[in-house]
Amino acid sequence: MKLGLTCPRFTWPGGDAAIAERFAAVARGADEAGLHSLWVMDHFFQIPNFGSVEDPMLEAYGALSYAAALTSRLTLGALVTGVPYRAPGLLIKQVSTLDALSGGRAVLGIGAGWYEDEARGLGLPFPPLGERFERLEETLRIARQMWSDTDQPYEGRHYRLARTLNAPQARPRVLIGGSGERRTLRLVAEYADACNLLHGADVPRKLGVLRAHCERLGRPYEEIEKTLHLRVPDGQSVEESARICGELAAQGIDHVIVAMPDAAAPSSLAHLAELADRISSVAPAGRRGQGGHQKTKGTPTGGGRVG
Repeated sequence: MKLGLTCPRFTWPGGDAAIAERFAAVARGADEAGLHSLWVMDHFFQIPNFGSVEDPMLEAYGALSYAAALTSRLTLGALVTGVPYRAPGLLIKQVSTLDALSGGRAVLGIGAGWYEDEARGLGLPFPPLGERFERLEETLRIARQMWSDTDQPYEGRHYRLARTLNAPQARPRVLIGGSGERRTLRLVAEYADACNLLHGADVPRKLGVLRAHCERLGRPYEEIEKTLHLRVPDGQSVEESARICGELAAQGIDHVIVAMPDAAAPSSLAHLAELADRISSVAPAGRRGQGGHQKTKGTPTGGGRVG
């Protein structure tokens, strides 16, 4: 089982002047602790369940590029990019650049988006939900085309690209966040290398729905990495964290991505290092006997980097 860290808040001791140093400590600490991945939220205002709206929030791809320069092993991604916020060609170029500069460690984490207040506050587009899902699927198709050998035009309902040129070329993995059974999990089955569920979701049910979508599309269910976002409260023991991870593995989760109260604190990093070690030998249901994941290159649908 893999362990990742998400950094959803930047309100730490020292105020704004300390953000760079503290975030650097998080990135380096996660890398040295043997974690598999590091994620930041793609938000511009802090979301309500992690603090006050006025709290600091870094732009995702600037923060990830900074983390890439400080680390050598971690997979890096946004959990998850709000699709309305960036034109698809620009987004794919951003992720491709991160992939090139990190030595192939980027992931395109993407979803339909939900935080209307920040979009309206900064003058960003925020169409109705149905249209956001249409734009999400078009963006996934554009990513597939830009990460292929063609630079032909793309003509969709919402986006038109005259030339889908992408150099340097990249083929990052694609992770789709969300647990909607009709639209989100169907998009995972068709376009993604990984899904991301929230803790508290009915994991067996959601993965059963995903499996059914895969069967209808002729996609091997086992190709898709199942990740889950988990908040670790202050004071929780490593033993309790390991127990929860074990339960999630038994339900089919491959990769737990945790949020800590202060990820830069030495105690948090020690907790993560011990937890990563404890769960490294745990084989998630459906992965037993498969020998783990191997890093490969391929298309964004089921053939991107795994590992």
